[in-house]
Amino acid sequence: MQAIDTNVLVYAEITSSQHHRQARQLLTQLAEGAVPWALPWPCIYEFLRVVTHPRVFHPPVPLEIAVADLKAITDSPSILLLSETDRHLELMTSLAKEAGVSGNLIHDAHIAALCLEHGVTELISADRDFLRFKSLKIINPFQ
Repeated sequence: MQAIDTNVLVYAEITSSQHHRQARQLLTQLAEGAVPWALPWPCIYEFLRVVTHPRVFHPPVPLEIAVADLKAITDSPSILLLSETDRHLELMTSLAKEAGVSGNLIHDAHIAALCLEHGVTELISADRDFLRFKSLKIINPFQ
């Protein structure tokens, strides 16, 4: 199963992004397809934080629009929203140690652990930091 990272959501939302069309097409294919796919909850919150932030995008996306667009994605019958299981802390700690991450990169370990604990083997992301997690295949569709 594949999961998508925050940057795919952001690119799909921000029409001025050079990756907008490709990200939008990817999300549409996943959302309208029958193949199960996943979205970690932390990516949802990070998406909302980024696109509605006035120092990141000028003008920022109004919260109502960002939430409506997000709802269209999460209404997909083939999506699995990833949240923590009972073994999350143990797995996340192990991944962080194995990858040698700390500080801000703990967020990435959190996302990687969510994926692995739900059987996700591939993360679609333009974030090269995820390459540190060897047990998760990273696919960058924007290269």
